Amino acid sequence: MQHSLVHRLGAEFLGTFWLVLGGCGSAIFAAQHLVDGEDSGLGIGFVGVALAFGLTVLTMAYAVGHVSGGHFNPAVTIGLATGRRFDWKDVPAYVVTQVVAGLVAGGVLFLIASGKDGFDAGAGFAANGYADHSPGGYTLAAVLVAEVVLTAFFLYIILGATDERAPVGFAPIAIGLGLTLIHLISIPISNTSVNPARSTAVAFFQDGAAGQLWAFWVAPIVGAAIAGATYAVITGVNRADVDVEGV
Repeated sequence: MQHSLVHRLGAEFLGTFWLVLGGCGSAIFAAQHLVDGEDSGLGIGFVGVALAFGLTVLTMAYAVGHVSGGHFNPAVTIGLATGRRFDWKDVPAYVVTQVVAGLVAGGVLFLIASGKDGFDAGAGFAANGYADHSPGGYTLAAVLVAEVVLTAFFLYIILGATDERAPVGFAPIAIGLGLTLIHLISIPISNTSVNPARSTAVAFFQDGAAGQLWAFWVAPIVGAAIAGATYAVITGVNRADVDVEGV
């Protein structure tokens, strides 16, 4: 049974909000623990942030994936539609809802972070970036390649884990761990997007990030579309016109 569009959009809002709040929030508040301006070493670091992003998707895929399919990401929605696993007519509503949910979560993070003396969002707010805004100083070309390839593999994981022949009920675990691995690879490269809604959510708070936001729409969508268009050809598994339900 397919739920009404209103209920599916509600589920997408909750899932995307939680992804941004949990993932970006962990990067903003917990990646480092500063005492008198010095790192105490008690922060969760890159590994903790990577795990936080994976856990947000895993938990919400179980919580509301059976309602909306658990996309929480415009690139995922577009990739699934490209692979004929999601109806194109619902893509605009899903994407708009995901972006709005991300922006609301970004606003909540800003309100919380502003409660600390000396807070300056412009100096760093978990935004994605390249060149001077890349954590490791990676070029635009390197960032684009990483985001395209990693988003494509994220879609391959989703398409494979939700196949009817895959172990039932374990898809959210594979998808959440897949997103964790993606972050472990690419936080130093771009701060990891693979999700235009996540990138948009915090880009307008950090100096210079909004001007680079285009890259984190183009690359994830290209990667997702490549995966959606090639999954059936590569694997021989063609489930066209079967919605991803219960991710």
